[in-house]
Order: sequence, then C-alpha cells, then structure tokens
Amino acid sequence: MSGRRNGPTRLILAVDTTDPIQAASWLEAAGSSCDAIKLGLEFTYANGFDAVKRLATDRPLFLDLKLHDIPNTVAAAIRALAPVRPAMLTIHAAGGAAMIEAARDAIETSFPPDEHPILLAVTVLTSLDAEALHSTGVAGGPRQQVLRLGRLALAAGAHGLVCSPHEVAPLRDALGADPCLVVPGIRPAGAATDDQKRIMTPAEAHRAGADWIVVGRPITRAADPGAMAAAIAAELADTILE
Repeated sequence: MSGRRNGPTRLILAVDTTDPIQAASWLEAAGSSCDAIKLGLEFTYANGFDAVKRLATDRPLFLDLKLHDIPNTVAAAIRALAPVRPAMLTIHAAGGAAMIEAARDAIETSFPPDEHPILLAVTVLTSLDAEALHSTGVAGGPRQQVLRLGRLALAAGAHGLVCSPHEVAPLRDALGADPCLVVPGIRPAGAATDDQKRIMTPAEAHRAGADWIVVGRPITRAADPGAMAAAIAAELADTILE
C-alpha cells in the first residue's frame, strides 16, 4: 500500500499573532494564494472565538488547538467548538485511542452532517528531533514515533495526521493515499529555519505526498508577504506540472 493522493498540494497560511489587525493585514496580502487559514493558541487565547470566526469568514479555518486531555474533556471541548465551524481541527495523537475515539464521536454528534471538520492527529512536533524525543523517554527517532502514532490515530478514527515533511513519504508508504496529511515545517529555499528541526521546501513536500502545507513566518515576516505567498503557490503549481 503506497502512493500519494492525486491532485494539488494546497497552502495554509499560519496566522500567529495576538493582533487581529495584523492578522487581517496578512490575510489580505496573501489573497487567493492561500487556500485556508490556520489560527492557533496564540490568536485564540488573545482574542477569543468571536474574533476567530470574524477573521476566517472567507476561507476554510484550520483551528490548531492541539487538544490533549482525558477523553471526556476533549470531547466536551470539541462540542463547544461547533459554533466556530472549523474545517480542520487538531488533537494530539499521544492522547491515545480512547481520546481520539471520543473526539471523533463528538464531531459526529455535535456538527451538522455536511460540516464535519477533518480531525487531524498531531504526531511529533516539527520542533523535536531525535535527541529531544529521547530526552522525553521515546525510544527510536521521529520517524518510528510518527508511524507508531499515525497508525494508532487512524485506527481510532482520526481523518488525517499532522507530521513533518520528513515523515510524509514513510506515512504514504505505510498507510497509502487516503489519510489527509497536513505538513508544517515548510521553508522556501534560503528561508530561515527558525525553531523548526525537520523541514523541506514546498515542492519537496508536494513530491513526498503532502495534501496541505502550513507556512507562517516565511510569509508573514517577508518584506512583501503577498509576493512570498504567491511565490509559494506558484512553486506548488509548477511542481504539479512536472
């Protein structure tokens, strides 16, 4: 069982700021180059869910809260998110099968049938390398842990996974084309790596089999965010035509 999905790799703009005016400015600059918006802990904690809904009115919302708690608490949190209507939301695969099953059940019972968000299980954060994982007691490197958690999460009902670009191809080889793979840790050639340890360019991530790539600081910190977003979108489009 192997292979990537047929079709494009789409771009998610990660809007990581506490300032809603700045966030709106980045979104406007990126324009149609970005297919979805990611809002996470930083923006949500600072501004609340009403601001999240206002900002994400014209494109799909990837709500990246990385829920990780006992099953009942995670299920209750997801039920509370129904009015926000995210297109995708994240939980930690390390929460275990029962937590993932509870999250999937909460989606199916709390959201309208045609508005179920894609439930994404975060495997290993892109800021962690083998040494950092070892310090937490995880045997083996990131690839082994991602495959382990990926299999567990999908069997428990997750629709897809969040993984670094370095684990996309091994996941495709092991799990096939069906799981939705959302991939942070993307850096255009020549961009700063920041706090990311396992990175690739947009084109490399597409070739590996990513369905979505998540890009934040390379766009939002660029001298011209709109031009950078357009360049990444063009790189993805050119890769499809290869």
